[in-house]
Amino acid sequence: MHGFEGDQGIEWRLGGHAGIMKEIHAELNTRHTPRAQTDDTKRASQRFCAALSRFGRGFVKSAPSLSARDLSVALTLGLGAFFTNLDVTAVVVALPAMARTLSFGMAATAWVIDAYSLAFTGMLLAAGAIADRFGRRRALLTGNVIFLVASLACGLAWDGPSLWLARGLQGVGAAFVVTGALALVASAFPDAAVRARVFALMGVVSGVGMAAGPTLGGVITAWTGWRWIFFINVPFCVALAIAVPRFVAESQAAEKRPLDIVGVALLTTALALLIDATLRVRADMIGAASLGGAALLLLAGFALQQRRRAVPLLDPTVFGTPAMIGVGLLLIAVSVSYWAILVYLPPAMQSAFGWHANRTGLALLAATAPMLIVPPIGGHLVMRIGWRWHFAHSLAILAVGNLLLLASLWRTDRAEILGLMLAGMAAIGSGAALAHPQLSGALLALAPPDRSGMASAMTIVARQGGFALGIAALAVVGGGQAFEAIFATAASTAVLGVLAAIFLLPADR
Repeated sequence: MHGFEGDQGIEWRLGGHAGIMKEIHAELNTRHTPRAQTDDTKRASQRFCAALSRFGRGFVKSAPSLSARDLSVALTLGLGAFFTNLDVTAVVVALPAMARTLSFGMAATAWVIDAYSLAFTGMLLAAGAIADRFGRRRALLTGNVIFLVASLACGLAWDGPSLWLARGLQGVGAAFVVTGALALVASAFPDAAVRARVFALMGVVSGVGMAAGPTLGGVITAWTGWRWIFFINVPFCVALAIAVPRFVAESQAAEKRPLDIVGVALLTTALALLIDATLRVRADMIGAASLGGAALLLLAGFALQQRRRAVPLLDPTVFGTPAMIGVGLLLIAVSVSYWAILVYLPPAMQSAFGWHANRTGLALLAATAPMLIVPPIGGHLVMRIGWRWHFAHSLAILAVGNLLLLASLWRTDRAEILGLMLAGMAAIGSGAALAHPQLSGALLALAPPDRSGMASAMTIVARQGGFALGIAALAVVGGGQAFEAIFATAASTAVLGVLAAIFLLPADR
């Protein structure tokens, strides 16, 4: 969920690829007999991979204004975004298998995702300053090595804590890979028009990784086991280590930004304590209250520390306006009602249909594919109806999607359950795709011009923090896999997002 978005906007030029995506969706509607399930799933996965291959080739052809050198640099830097996004969504499908193998429950499962998200959030705030100081290419390659080692450690994990630690290390590596890639694009392409096209290409590469993750993750889990979801990162990391020195030049910032280690530590620790407090609510209310109180004290200390810094990471005074608060709430609402729900869709489908990971991953494409197709519509809608009603409609679609998922649990006919689930997944994917890219642009536009970097940092904190806390909160609400409560909570969160858009955002962009 950490793609490439610039203040110029991302030009998603998908041309005539609708037919390819129809092929992918057609696989979800194929009816299989139990005996033929494995063979049919293999053929569906092969067709899906072939379709994605044609999709990628078609996009490259649609960007003739980029030279061969520009394409080489863009695809090389986009590779990092591809495999870090692929890893995030592939892991989602494998979570039930990990829980069975390592014998942990829903709260421990939540930490598999949250450890990565927390480490990514905290280190991303520091990675930019480190990259400026020691070199952007060096930061990217260092992060790549960390991600490779961490992926091996994840695949070799023997219990929950060892997996959580390795996942946190993955988040650290991913932060340096993403930050280094973004900074290198800015230095390698000084022309704004070319840079926008490069961001567009990298955005599509990143989106393909995110959309393909559940399907490929499901196939890998079913055929070779969940550990290979992490081992598969190794060849991608090796390819990036070879390509970056060949195609991408080193760059450093002329002015070194100060590194705020204390601020990063305060914010990351506060978020970690909030997540732990949330997960303890059912079992230990007193402990949860104590951890929650400690987290609030750390957040207050972070705000005070940032006020006193000449160059703060996040200046609380900048984000205190109603519009800024509204965008922050919307970022959290999308994280809870879409990104966090992706974690609970695989066990919900496996519970409803008894599916293995390969079919679950294929079905989950209904929720992720809209991220490739729908964003251009969001750009046009914002221009026509403004932020307030665009985000209100987007969050309303998310609410309807989660309600459809909730309704599917009340049906007994398998065909009706599948139809409602696919419709619900398509709706939450479409709602998130309409809102997700535009929220970053809204926050950047609302921030003072000299605070655009800080606004980008705030986007990351709200999005990743909301994702991590959302997973924890839904784990508590769901208890022993009570999916009705999970989907109802997500729908309610989306409705709160609708209200935030209506009452806090300006009518015009």
